[in-house]
Amino acid sequence: MKHVFLLSQRTGIEFTEEKLGQAEKTELDAHLENLLSKAECTKLWTEKIMKQTEVLLQPNPNARIEEFVYEKLDRKAPSRMNNPELLGQYMIDAGNEFGPGTAYGNALIKCGETQKRIGTADRELIQTSAINFLTPLKNFIEGDYKTITKERKLLQNKRLDLDAAKTRLKKAKVAEARAAIWAEEVTKSEQEVRITQSEFDRQAEITRLLLEGISSTHAHHLRCLNDFVEAQMTYYAQCYQYMLDLQKQLGSFPSTFLSNNNQSSSTPVQSISTPSVLASASASLPSVSNSIVTSGISELKSSSGSRKARVLYDYDAANSSELSLLADEVITVYSIPGMDSDWLMGERGNQKGKVPITYLELLN
Repeated sequence: MKHVFLLSQRTGIEFTEEKLGQAEKTELDAHLENLLSKAECTKLWTEKIMKQTEVLLQPNPNARIEEFVYEKLDRKAPSRMNNPELLGQYMIDAGNEFGPGTAYGNALIKCGETQKRIGTADRELIQTSAINFLTPLKNFIEGDYKTITKERKLLQNKRLDLDAAKTRLKKAKVAEARAAIWAEEVTKSEQEVRITQSEFDRQAEITRLLLEGISSTHAHHLRCLNDFVEAQMTYYAQCYQYMLDLQKQLGSFPSTFLSNNNQSSSTPVQSISTPSVLASASASLPSVSNSIVTSGISELKSSSGSRKARVLYDYDAANSSELSLLADEVITVYSIPGMDSDWLMGERGNQKGKVPITYLELLN
């Protein structure tokens, strides 16, 4: 313990003398200085990216602290609903309370189910990003960079030892010129300089080899970044598809069914615009399909005949005058005088009732 104290005390004195210009300072070569700067820069930005990614994946600071504590205790954090899952559950419970057969209740249930799917996708994004992106960054900070820091401190100590030996040799030569000491003292100082120079060179080589590994670290982090981008791409694609399916279900409700408290509304539901990234796919769809369907229904309403129609979505009858539907089944539909323009009469065997036209695709 006493030896360590004396060594640290001596190192502190040598460092102070260098700062005051009383001791010679051995400069590192430019290549090593550049490697040290690159390592520091890598560590700084890796920490910032890592912390902000954690904020992105888990915006709740209390949840992040809890996960950190459990991680330090080497225990698994308790599983809880995330925000989309919690919202989805509230919507489903509310929909069941209001009644699945009502307009609002049915829509709430469908929205709630979609939110829970988004919550599941969110969990998958967090898990994949933690394994493939955050963990490698953390391993660099807590592993490789700590080793670099340790070897760099050793290099600093070896450099101070070398500088001190050079200073003593310089003083010994000055004293010899004045015939104040014997030549053996100069020889001893020269030997000390050779030893400390050798130790410094060896430590500089060890540090250099570690620092040159930063390029490999960048290459590894690049692969991890690609994995993170792919995970985000999968997540956003899933969310978009879930919401697109939900929009189709909600947008297919007739306006009278969408209106609350049995109040009719003449304003159609505004559809969500397709993002530009999928515009090309949307443009490839037939532009005349809607007009064909509309004209087919108009012809059916103006005639006394019937047509076969395929059901596009499940539909729960709101009352006894309506007919419940199952997706993909084929029913017979026809119009009767005085019927609302958004409805047709549907028949399935001995069952009949009103059905919304937006749930149907007329067959030839």
